[in-house]
Amino acid sequence: MAEEQLREDHVELLARRALTEDAARPDAVARRHAAGGRTARENISDLVDAGSFVEYGRFAIAAQRRRRELADLIARTPADGLVAGTARVNGNLFGADRSACAVLSYDYTVLAGTQGALGHHKKDRLFDLIERMKLPTVFFAEGGGGRPGDTDYPVVSMLDVRAFKLWAALSGVVPRISVVNGRCFAGNAVIAGCSDLIVATKDTSIGMGGPAMIAGGGLGEVHPDEVGPIAVQSPNGVVDVVVDDEEQAVTVTKRLLSYFQGAVAPGDGADQTALRTMIPERARRAYPIRPIIETLADTGSVTFLREKFAPEMATALARIEGRPIGILANNSMVMAGAITAAASDKAARFLQLCDAFGLPVLSLVDCPGYMVGPAAEAEALVRRASRMLVSGQPCAYLWCQSSCAVGMALAHKP
Repeated sequence: MAEEQLREDHVELLARRALTEDAARPDAVARRHAAGGRTARENISDLVDAGSFVEYGRFAIAAQRRRRELADLIARTPADGLVAGTARVNGNLFGADRSACAVLSYDYTVLAGTQGALGHHKKDRLFDLIERMKLPTVFFAEGGGGRPGDTDYPVVSMLDVRAFKLWAALSGVVPRISVVNGRCFAGNAVIAGCSDLIVATKDTSIGMGGPAMIAGGGLGEVHPDEVGPIAVQSPNGVVDVVVDDEEQAVTVTKRLLSYFQGAVAPGDGADQTALRTMIPERARRAYPIRPIIETLADTGSVTFLREKFAPEMATALARIEGRPIGILANNSMVMAGAITAAASDKAARFLQLCDAFGLPVLSLVDCPGYMVGPAAEAEALVRRASRMLVSGQPCAYLWCQSSCAVGMALAHKP
């Protein structure tokens, strides 16, 4: 039987589809690679299981038909700068059902990853789907914020946009991980900031306003790299995990996502008798907490969160005998492990995360108490320390309504 000739409209569709691929824009891809980055489609391909990505809104373009030719928009603004869809991640570990997720990525090669009108509508559609299907979500958030150049939707300040409300409403409903490389400002930073976890490369800058907004507000001229660099956003707790590049970011993201996907076969563990010598007999002698956590957990399963923020309190996701678990620990190497205002915030957010998604919490306690004194109180210690207790309260009852159990180990006698 002779091969049936494709209809003209089918041929046009396939040609239009080809224009959305990286291969159709070799110059833009080359510039991205020269800057040390990967394209949105490359990151998604690396993250998801092969052949599992189903894209939504592939044929969207920038809403600028009033001032640009349609052919130019099709060629230069594929997907309106937002590649998004459903996929599977870690399917080899968890099967088709538990590995189902949503993945979205701003495309920095399209209008600097800015948020366009049609891209917002695409997000709205995906966020509704995520809520209905309870899909864990990964969002590559690099980009410059709202796009003022879209002319086809004359809405004042985009006040009709539902995306931010819908994204915020997913808090505690599904795990949301944002990945940031390079510059992430304004609306893109809001997407990252509303996430449960942020993974960022060492060259990242994250800010609620970029240089243009800062200058427009009369606050002077600044370089993008001066606005929320990792040297600021890691010690202040904005970023959970800092990595070298996008390849490592994807690797870490897959591991972070796995903690919320369920248990795996028990892994190898360290010799637990080593714990006998890790904690000194003298109560006043400090000791590193990281090796203890890594010894307790399955080998290679620990991911420490917000390490440079409030280092007197350690927080980590890990596995013990294959089961995902949260670990909260005082670090006696810093301020003797006293609970500061910042440590309270760190612990509170971590406990909320574990409680929301049913992760049991192991608490390693070696603490002289709350930090006290005038300087401590200047940090709003009363409110912030109390918030930690309020956040931890739902985790205290194994047999009640909370899905978050708590275990406790004392390093020294109180």
